[in-house]
Amino acid sequence: MSEIVMLASQSPRRKALLAQIGVAVEVVVADIDETPHAGEEAAQYVRRMAREKAMAVVDRVGLAPVIAADTSVIVDGDILGKPENRAQARAMLTRLSGRTHQVMTAVALYAKGQLRLSLAVTDVTFGDLNAEQIHRYVATGDADDKAGAYGIQGAAGKFVQHISGSYSGVVGLPLYETAVLLSNAGIGLE
Repeated sequence: MSEIVMLASQSPRRKALLAQIGVAVEVVVADIDETPHAGEEAAQYVRRMAREKAMAVVDRVGLAPVIAADTSVIVDGDILGKPENRAQARAMLTRLSGRTHQVMTAVALYAKGQLRLSLAVTDVTFGDLNAEQIHRYVATGDADDKAGAYGIQGAAGKFVQHISGSYSGVVGLPLYETAVLLSNAGIGLE
């Protein structure tokens, strides 16, 4: 059994992905301001968010390792975070329709006094979506708490025409990069 890692995220998807690779986690909520800084590039933003989430809980967990992640959808250089309402979710999906966008997920691991960071960038191409498809999907509530207003692992998977990169990174935690971070920190996986 691997040592318990503190997960600075309430995401059930991240918890499940870590369990998939044999990492036992305990959830510790990181409450931070997730507003992008003026002029902040997307890659800088997701790295900063992952780092700040991890560091926000380090003092509360003693010597236990802490893992945090942040996922953003990027289109035309704009960061699409979680929609504030369903109208915004519909607007995001309309913008993604028939286009390729990027999903960036940064992972931060604080262990043994050292912070390690990794970034996974995945290109995702949506097929053309009509207003009715978007409306039906948003009405399910699945878009409510997800960057870019969609979850690839759910019903929105049918919108994806092509993916190039890390599927698990689009879900919310790139498993390869996460496993490398854990291994480099001397944290064994099952």
